[in-house]
Amino acid sequence: MPSVGASQADILTMEEIRVSPDYNWFRSTVPLKRIIVDDDDSKVWSLYDAGPKSVRCPIIFLPPVSGTAEVFFQQILALTGWGYRVISLQYPVYWDILEFCDGFRKLLDHLQLDKVHIFGASLGGFLAQKFAECTYKSPRVHSLILCNSFSDTSIFNQTWTANSFWLMPAFILKKIVLGNFAKGPLDPKMAHAIDFMVDRLESLNQSELASRLTLNCQNSYVEPHKIKDVAVTIMDVFDQSALSHEAKEEMYKLYPNARRAHLKTGGNFPYLCRSAEVNLYIQIHLRQFHSTRYAAINPAMVSAAELEVRRASVCPGQDGNEDL
Repeated sequence: MPSVGASQADILTMEEIRVSPDYNWFRSTVPLKRIIVDDDDSKVWSLYDAGPKSVRCPIIFLPPVSGTAEVFFQQILALTGWGYRVISLQYPVYWDILEFCDGFRKLLDHLQLDKVHIFGASLGGFLAQKFAECTYKSPRVHSLILCNSFSDTSIFNQTWTANSFWLMPAFILKKIVLGNFAKGPLDPKMAHAIDFMVDRLESLNQSELASRLTLNCQNSYVEPHKIKDVAVTIMDVFDQSALSHEAKEEMYKLYPNARRAHLKTGGNFPYLCRSAEVNLYIQIHLRQFHSTRYAAINPAMVSAAELEVRRASVCPGQDGNEDL
């Protein structure tokens, strides 16, 4: 599906994405695992688990409403190359935040992971905050990177319709999600990212989409005092995204001590179209845990990773911002 404003020459079709070297290498080398942790065997978690299994506090990626575990393939490839353990998840159909949190806790138990770092994009970031909040008495989240995320579902003005998404046909649900995608002239990388996400959206069935929109819009908000000890980096963009300026400001107020990672451009999906800058900010966030029991990296690879951070910091991408 071509993105609005991109010329035909700029459009990278999904077929071209599928055979691009990075994506092709990812699909051929990182196996997709399917795990059931609930009594209901229809609830299947899909995940990519890459990097050294000796690392016991990996970074876990949670996708937005329209995403699957594949959308973080560029983070998986880059970070594992520097010695990090990375897990990218696609969660099953859950209709309630507490139900999701219980399933996520069971998954971590199944993977024998005591604490983790979480990178959450949009809805993924909200679910990460709620999971940290739900487990605060016995913490399972050591740090958070919240990308284009939010803390209160009321910003979408859809709480009154949240309980009716399950009734809507898939094409209506997809239309709702696509309404939040960027419109107008876009640079080629952002157009490619949207095309990729549209393809991922098409792979989701009605129940998956309806449940995600329900989680995204049902009345819920984060209680920050319960996760005040969790290290947070807020990552967002200065150009067009689904988040309002007010929603971003609310996040800054909620986490006054959070590190900020700003990108001048990147839209809703900077991890796809500005992956080099996003990967750098992830490394900078995780660097504070090196040489601790909560390191997400193989200790033998720390020196090489530090060199990569310094190299990238000296020559940052044009879209980076040095807030960190």
